[in-house]
Amino acid sequence: MSVEAIIQYTFNNKKLLEEALTHPSKTRLTKQKMFNYQRLEFLGDSVLGLVITEMLYHAFPNESEGSLAKRLAGLVRSETIAIVGKKLGIEPFIIMAVSEEQSGGRANASNIEDVCEALIGAIYVDGGIEPAKAFIIEHWHDLLKGQALPPKDAKTALQELVQGQGKPLPEYVVIASSGPSHAPEFTIEVRVDGAEPQSATGNSKRAAEQKVAQLMLEKLGG
Repeated sequence: MSVEAIIQYTFNNKKLLEEALTHPSKTRLTKQKMFNYQRLEFLGDSVLGLVITEMLYHAFPNESEGSLAKRLAGLVRSETIAIVGKKLGIEPFIIMAVSEEQSGGRANASNIEDVCEALIGAIYVDGGIEPAKAFIIEHWHDLLKGQALPPKDAKTALQELVQGQGKPLPEYVVIASSGPSHAPEFTIEVRVDGAEPQSATGNSKRAAEQKVAQLMLEKLGG
């Protein structure tokens, strides 16, 4: 089965599909532009946020902006997008360097998330908002309907947990940063009184903080 069959969209410009599937490890210069999925991923992230926001606006007409924002955060978080990508089965189609594949890159949730967002961006560029919207509705509708209550993000949940135990607020510390400006990586450590520090890496400080907060929650049994 082809990628187009999996995502139920046929590209007019097949180069866009190839670009959306190309990992940075296979980057090459094409007419002064870096040919990999990062630009399309950047665009796809915004398209996804817009469409999910509209879906939430109509699905929960009586909820406040704050509640809708919590639902949005849960639906566009890295882990959720990776889940969608894995269900689609796009891993075998990612174009990557041998070294990246040998290091487990094809099963890397971050790579799957990136390609899923890039595919959304590519569909948008190739066909406009309507096919991109149709793709997102198809694959996020059940996730949206499955939210009985607005989810708490991991940082909020951790803060409430430690406050309930009478402890000081969690402390988040950047312990490392690397990568180019267009693809940075941050390693953040969270410290909670009486617990072993935990650390996690993400492509933004916010993403890393959420990941490490989730790790600490699991450590504390929250």
